[in-house]
Amino acid sequence: MSVKVLLVDDEEQFVDVLSQRLQGRGFQVSTAFNGDDAISFIEEHDADVVILDVLMPGRNGIETLREIKRVRPITEVIMLTGHGTVETAIQGMKLGAYDYLMKPTDTTELVEKITKAQERKKEHEERIRQAEVDRLIKTKGW
Repeated sequence: MSVKVLLVDDEEQFVDVLSQRLQGRGFQVSTAFNGDDAISFIEEHDADVVILDVLMPGRNGIETLREIKRVRPITEVIMLTGHGTVETAIQGMKLGAYDYLMKPTDTTELVEKITKAQERKKEHEERIRQAEVDRLIKTKGW
């Protein structure tokens, strides 16, 4: 099963190029060009990893991150940041982002971060499943 990635950035050419690069490496990529569209997507679909630009018009990356984490707490988010917004990306990590990367992004490094983020999401899902099994065993008295 391929990793489901949502790529969110207002720079359409960047999104197109990065999307092609990630698809060429076997990722299942969906795109959004602003925070509102990203949130609408997350409400309707599951994504393993969201690649989220910090600076976007309208709902910025931090506001979008907060809402993604509210709707889908275990979805991992990697923040993309330009030179002047590293502090904002760090703030994003405090709010639950998995990591951040500087733009322009090195595709190999991004692929590694996506893979590690997806592994962390799978670990969270497994712990949740195990807790549910344990709860059921306790309540049924098995």
